[in-house]
Amino acid sequence: MRRFQFILIVVLCVACGEDYKPKPKAFLNLQYPEAQYISVDIDVPFSFETNILANKVFTKQMNAATESYGINIEYPALKGTVFLTYKAVEDNEKNLEDFIRDAQKFTLEHTKKADEIPVTPYENTNKKVYGTLSEVKGNVASPLQFYVTDSVNHFLVGSLYFNARPNYDSILPAANYIKKDIVHLMESISWE
Repeated sequence: MRRFQFILIVVLCVACGEDYKPKPKAFLNLQYPEAQYISVDIDVPFSFETNILANKVFTKQMNAATESYGINIEYPALKGTVFLTYKAVEDNEKNLEDFIRDAQKFTLEHTKKADEIPVTPYENTNKKVYGTLSEVKGNVASPLQFYVTDSVNHFLVGSLYFNARPNYDSILPAANYIKKDIVHLMESISWE
């Protein structure tokens, strides 16, 4: 009887001789609308444009004495928020150096979990806008961070956060979409 069971198992295994075909890897095919930009009308000492997909923009004056503001640009459909902090540069360069050092330090704090942090400098001498955009690759809380300044009066720092667990592969499509909006924000800034 055991011999019969063994032969039956062998025959069944051989009889199902269809060639194995590996399935292709699946990727998320997320389709986002083409970006359309509008000017943001809020009471801060600079102007910029944002994507209409970011339909909620909130501002809050953090400190009237030092003229600093917090601005949140929310992307409800993507469950992401770009947090901006504006600070007026005082009459000394040390103030600006401290702001830049703090922004860079914040980015470097992600090196523990980041796989790579490419930094892209930005410069528009006509509009007097200078800064950097840092893309933090890996399972980190904030995949994009940037700052811009006119080197004299204004300093703006920003970072992107998602309302989701930091899984780089999952948030990458949304982060890439918002990255284009951040670059446009940097390009559209005009100081007052």
